[in-house]
Amino acid sequence: MRRRALLGGLLASAPARAEGPQQLRFEALYKSFGIRGLVFADEVMSRSGKPVAITGYMAPPLKAESSFFVLTREPLALCPFCQSDADWPLDIVVVYLRRIAPLVNAGVRINVTGRLETGSWADPESGFVSQLRIVDATLRTG
Repeated sequence: MRRRALLGGLLASAPARAEGPQQLRFEALYKSFGIRGLVFADEVMSRSGKPVAITGYMAPPLKAESSFFVLTREPLALCPFCQSDADWPLDIVVVYLRRIAPLVNAGVRINVTGRLETGSWADPESGFVSQLRIVDATLRTG
């Protein structure tokens, strides 16, 4: 009995491990579309504010030196920027980088890791409106 109590006490006092990023998939971002518009999947809502990772392609940005870009499910030749969140496409995620990174060719897959944010938000510099963002992000090719 003493060993169990000792082990239990040690486990309770051990520091909690940092939660690693959960992998997201474009096809699992939304659960429905109705009169209220797109509804985020429960998994997405439960991950809001937490670290995530997602793999896709960098869409051509508005300008070369930008702190954000759009990640798409498939490579695109044109930038998919929207005029409003009412037109928000299902297969894009806005990525706000921790540091400005060089452009990646449209056909190269990248993995993005950062903190997930949900809900309508307008970028103060560009006016770009997003529903889903990964912030404080890093990227790697491959």
